[in-house]
Amino acid sequence: MSKKLSEMTLEELWHLFPIFLVEHKPIWKQWYEEEVMNLSSILSSNNIFRISHIGSTAIDGIWAKPIIDILIEINDTSFNDVINILKGNGYLLMFQSDKRISFNKGYTKNGFAEKVFHIHVRFVGDNDEIYFRDYLNFDSNIAKEYEKLKLSLWKKYEYDRDGYTNAKQDFIVKYTNIAKDKFKDRYV
Repeated sequence: MSKKLSEMTLEELWHLFPIFLVEHKPIWKQWYEEEVMNLSSILSSNNIFRISHIGSTAIDGIWAKPIIDILIEINDTSFNDVINILKGNGYLLMFQSDKRISFNKGYTKNGFAEKVFHIHVRFVGDNDEIYFRDYLNFDSNIAKEYEKLKLSLWKKYEYDRDGYTNAKQDFIVKYTNIAKDKFKDRYV
């Protein structure tokens, strides 16, 4: 009998769900929109301030992990409500702190499902990823630099998600800061 995902070590999970990149697919936007409809139907509009498509699948024309990242910004009074609603609707709680929650959908004991989602729940204004997305969609040359970086890290960190994320961090911070300066208070 195979282990439940909740019983697997981090190393086992990383081997079951390795890093892999594919060419940009226009269908990702549709998957995002469908998932937003689902999320909106189960979460009260009182809980949601804004829902945004983030991550590389939201950046036009670059290779990405085929995982749709969604940022849900909420007010501070709905934190526990959102946790309970998402857990009760089949989302896997992956991380929780006082200010951030992460859920996954599309992870199975046999690997990735066809559609995979990472749901990031944060308080209003904790949204640097939107600025980064906007800047890379604004400047396709920087987007291609990011793609090149990701492709160079892929095989090295195929079974190490933390290493892959950490290796991109300087680039992301640099261009997020540039974006926040350029776009000022776009998402305040």
